[in-house]
Amino acid sequence: MKFVVKLGGAALENPTILDLCARSIAMLASDGHQVALVHGGGVQLTKVLAQMGKQSEFVAGLRVTDAETRDAALMVLGGRVNKMLVAALTKQGQSAMGLTGGDGHVFRARKKKTEHDLGFVGEIASTDPKWLDAIWTMGAIPVISSIALGFDGEYYNINADEMASACAIATKADALVFLTDVPGVKGADGQVMRWLSLKEVPALENAAVISGGMLPKLNACKEALLGGVKRVRILPAESANVLPDFSSARINGGTEVIAA
Repeated sequence: MKFVVKLGGAALENPTILDLCARSIAMLASDGHQVALVHGGGVQLTKVLAQMGKQSEFVAGLRVTDAETRDAALMVLGGRVNKMLVAALTKQGQSAMGLTGGDGHVFRARKKKTEHDLGFVGEIASTDPKWLDAIWTMGAIPVISSIALGFDGEYYNINADEMASACAIATKADALVFLTDVPGVKGADGQVMRWLSLKEVPALENAAVISGGMLPKLNACKEALLGGVKRVRILPAESANVLPDFSSARINGGTEVIAA
């Protein structure tokens, strides 16, 4: 099978959970699956921006990104966080190749058009997965930071959930798994929804049951399912140990998002 795994949030800050995720992803690859790891790093970026004296602003779960913030994102996501994940996988005996979405024109971006100008926030305009295929051919895992190069020569900050979805569609992945710092999507009763169909999402959004960072995540789930990805699951990172059994056993943790 072909997997795209998205990792972000507090999991990148917790060495124990990071080690668990890296070990589980490495086991997927050792079992013969092709795995791509897409990552964010919003927590780390917010910390660096604070050290620079910049306050982070979000609109509908997306970071407002001026030129200085974009450059910081390139440094943090494409640099420190990306290489930390490469090191974590290498520690597990798994070869990994780190890159940004701009490398090799794997992902090209355009400015995201929204009611509120978000600055250098982009969306994926085109994909070319040949370099990902080449990395898989060499037995390695591509580790992709959520930065992409625009046709105007500018780098754009891409929501990592959207990047993961675009990656899954471009590579014709069998499964897309979001490893998160939440237990799953919660319903109006506060309980995790084990199954969530796309047709249920608008009502939950209108009732403000779903808000903030979960909005772009569920939109990414929708795009992936409509783009041909067979399975999409939001899974707490602390349960990453179930990943190696994803294709062969029933998985109970998190929320499975379905098209119907």
